[in-house]
Amino acid sequence: MKQSALFVKTLKEDPQGEESLNAKLLIRAGFVHKVMAGVYAFLPLGLRVMNKIESVIRKEMESVGGQELLMSSLQPKADWVKTDRWNNLDVLFRFTSHYSQNEYVLGPTHEEEVVPILKQHIFSYRDLPIYVFQFQNKFRDEKRAKSGLLRGREFLMKDFYSFHADGSDLDNYYDIMAGVYKRVFDVLGIGDKTYFTFASGGTFSKYSHEFQMIAPSGEDTIYVCNKCNIAINEEVLESMNNACPECSSKELKIEKAIEVGNIFKLKDKYSAPFNLQFKDISGTTKNVLMGCYGIGVSRLMGTIVEASYDNKGIIWPESIAPFCYHLLEQNPGEAKQIYEKMIEDKHEVLYDDRKIGLGEKFADADLMGIPIRLLVSSKTAGKIEVKKRKEEKTEIINYENISKF
Repeated sequence: MKQSALFVKTLKEDPQGEESLNAKLLIRAGFVHKVMAGVYAFLPLGLRVMNKIESVIRKEMESVGGQELLMSSLQPKADWVKTDRWNNLDVLFRFTSHYSQNEYVLGPTHEEEVVPILKQHIFSYRDLPIYVFQFQNKFRDEKRAKSGLLRGREFLMKDFYSFHADGSDLDNYYDIMAGVYKRVFDVLGIGDKTYFTFASGGTFSKYSHEFQMIAPSGEDTIYVCNKCNIAINEEVLESMNNACPECSSKELKIEKAIEVGNIFKLKDKYSAPFNLQFKDISGTTKNVLMGCYGIGVSRLMGTIVEASYDNKGIIWPESIAPFCYHLLEQNPGEAKQIYEKMIEDKHEVLYDDRKIGLGEKFADADLMGIPIRLLVSSKTAGKIEVKKRKEEKTEIINYENISKF
């Protein structure tokens, strides 16, 4: 991609009205455009990052039997009445059709849709277990949308639902998914800062579990047990006698954190209202048991920025960077042959061919945060200067050695 053809322009100053670090950097670097409070459009660079995050997550969901589908954003009132959430969920975007006068919801979550779908496919214990997931925009009428991509009114989410014949099977799969989530966050470069966290189970069970990433900007307070490396959300700490549930240690470190994922044992909370049932091996009719597993994809993008930046800009992990290489040149046309060779060799490269000063190119490269900067200039004498975004040192190499970086 030639940077001269990229319609996105970087900003030298922070956008007005933005308080959160992730929004400031993502807007300045040309990854997102703020439409209104809590709503962002993803520009070409931002969409490349989002698609790569999706790919990492999709690979892990499929590795444990997940089948991808795509449900609708628009959902009928009747299903939300059945689960008693039509009048009891204050973030619902609800509206009435001008023509039919029917009432609808813009889905903040998809239990009310996935259960009726599976009801058409589950009849016997032989039909279980089933695992389905999707990537879908969600809509929540947040009272105060804030923190950039961390709390929005419209956002992209991966939700995964599992359907089981008995509690033992649900428990086993729940543990598998906890491990899968850990792998996701490791690949995304935040695994060392993210903790498996005990949280409130609401009406589903005594506890659910969150994955919380340590960050000064986090809205949640967690207590980390250094002995067993898990955490407890502040909201349930007292119910655990202020001790770690795994090792009983009371030596807990208080931290601010951002929730990057959650997993719940729904049991029959949503299968019961829709009569999602099956016949077991003896012919007895039972409710299907469910688990759900969520990751906010756009929220993750903002969270990763909060975890990986410096005073010059973003530092993207290599696994999700919009490009692997950022090729800069001092004078017009110096790097053209190298760029063409990189395209031929199928390297992901953004080529800054703009007719501007080298200092401005350096500043934009640091702001955008692409992992590896390549410079071609009169000083490199037919070679390439290489610098990793997260390091200060540079190295002069031949083109053939690019791949080792």
